[in-house]
Amino acid sequence: MATEEVKKPPSLPPYPEMILKAIEGLNEKNGSNKSSISRFIESTYGELPAGHSGLLSNHLSKMKDSGELVFWKNNYTKPDPNAPPRRGRGRPPKPRDPDQPQVANLASGRGRGRPPKDPDAPPRPPKVKASSGSGKPRGRPRKMARPTGGLSGSTTTTDAVTGRPRGRPPKVKDSLNELSIQQ
Repeated sequence: MATEEVKKPPSLPPYPEMILKAIEGLNEKNGSNKSSISRFIESTYGELPAGHSGLLSNHLSKMKDSGELVFWKNNYTKPDPNAPPRRGRGRPPKPRDPDQPQVANLASGRGRGRPPKDPDAPPRPPKVKASSGSGKPRGRPRKMARPTGGLSGSTTTTDAVTGRPRGRPPKVKDSLNELSIQQ
């Protein structure tokens, strides 16, 4: 199988070149969208590789990022050298005044974040906890242990106080009475 010849499509120009020719050939006022560029390339060059749509998307995004193409309102156009740059989304940055002294240069010598500890510095004494003034400890008081033993020796003190133990009472099982069958 490896020795068989693989049928290769005829030699194609590089994708960026095909894309630019497609945009020029379509000559639309607001630029050409991806599907019209793809149809133009398919009609002009005939058989294309299997992953044509993925390759086209990849090359279009690369050309957009490098500045070879301008992407505006879902259309790709060639950049106009005389046109002012289009503003992106969001609030524009504040204009810089050349007369103001640059304060950022003073702070740039210092790194961001907390500075590292000096290994040669003497250790700091531990902080002394200040008492709140009242003799009570903070937080919820601890549970008191139940008294055990006593006169009766029973461990359930709630039985004597309320007459029944804590929690859900156990299920009462009915005793089955046998009925004698009379004939």
